[in-house]
Amino acid sequence: MTDGFDPFDHASLTVAHDESNAYDAVVPPIVQTSLFTFTDYDDMVSTYKGEKVRPVYTRGLNPTVRMFEEMLARLEGAEDAIGFASGMSAISSTVLSFVEPGDRIVAVKHLYPDAFRLFGTFFKRMGIDVSYVDGRDEEEVARALPGAKLFYMESPTSWVMEAHDVASLAALAKSHGVLTTIDNSWASPLFQQPISLGVDLVIHSASKYLGGHSDVVAGVVAGSKDLIGRIRGEAYPYLGGKLSPFDAWLLIRGLRTLPLRMKAHERSALEITKRLHAHEAVETVCYPGLANQLPPGLKGTSGLFSFIFEQGVDVRAFADHLSLFKLGVSWGGHESLIVPGQVVLSQKAQPNSAEAFGISPRSVRLHVGLEGTEALWSDLEAAISVASKG
Repeated sequence: MTDGFDPFDHASLTVAHDESNAYDAVVPPIVQTSLFTFTDYDDMVSTYKGEKVRPVYTRGLNPTVRMFEEMLARLEGAEDAIGFASGMSAISSTVLSFVEPGDRIVAVKHLYPDAFRLFGTFFKRMGIDVSYVDGRDEEEVARALPGAKLFYMESPTSWVMEAHDVASLAALAKSHGVLTTIDNSWASPLFQQPISLGVDLVIHSASKYLGGHSDVVAGVVAGSKDLIGRIRGEAYPYLGGKLSPFDAWLLIRGLRTLPLRMKAHERSALEITKRLHAHEAVETVCYPGLANQLPPGLKGTSGLFSFIFEQGVDVRAFADHLSLFKLGVSWGGHESLIVPGQVVLSQKAQPNSAEAFGISPRSVRLHVGLEGTEALWSDLEAAISVASKG
């Protein structure tokens, strides 16, 4: 763990290595190569024996990817990190590095939908059992942990945004010898650093806030050198979900502005959720920031939340009358997006989606981008007015 690091200190994000960038470039160049050569026979032998750590093949180590990994590890207060081609590659490689057929996973309810689907399809076929618990109920969690191999957390959770006391849950798992992982994509390392709360491994969909520009798909995992080394040695080279140098370069760019962007997302989302909460057409707003009592360890809120309309509001009309907010999946970029709950529930391959994800057919998931609070509120207010008529 890195001590004394302030994630909002912009200067700390300017360099990842002591060495100067090539050609004194203010932006680190991309090492866009598939392989690296050796100076001589002995150099190659010592590398293969593990006596020397150096790039050999970009599916293993690459300088640009390594720079991103080091920056993210520093942000999370972790010893090390490893980048992946997607958030799902990070999730699957991490879990499969520590779980075998016959093992059991405990997971909080209302997970990221594709993680839930992974657990219920491939993991089920592999004989890996998954027990779901309410992360707000520590007694329920404590009853489920004995005998489990891994505890998979997400806080706040997808769609319903339930925030948990991560430190207490991690301590419970540790008391039972259970490895802990958490998806920290929603809060980013700026608003939550799970390593400092006792979590073993922290996962991000780097496509979201870390990238921040909706032009890269990637994932990353941070933790101790030993745990990251196990993932790098057992799952990473064989599942093949490597992060490309160009995508790593885009992520390095994204990390430079992460503190500024997260504060802007939070500021607009707080104001918009307050106005939605007071609107007569809205039944419920699911956003930790409204409670004014964030759980220990959660130091801020991002731009992603959901809300539920009152009966009689036409969700289709609302969606079709928006201008700045676009219909689109994912989140974390500069643009504002919505996903109606009805759309998710209409997927044929999703039996029991409402129960699994906590999705109401009258709900809308909304990501507040960087277009400006007043402009975004005007867009929402006008669409709600149309959807509420008749």
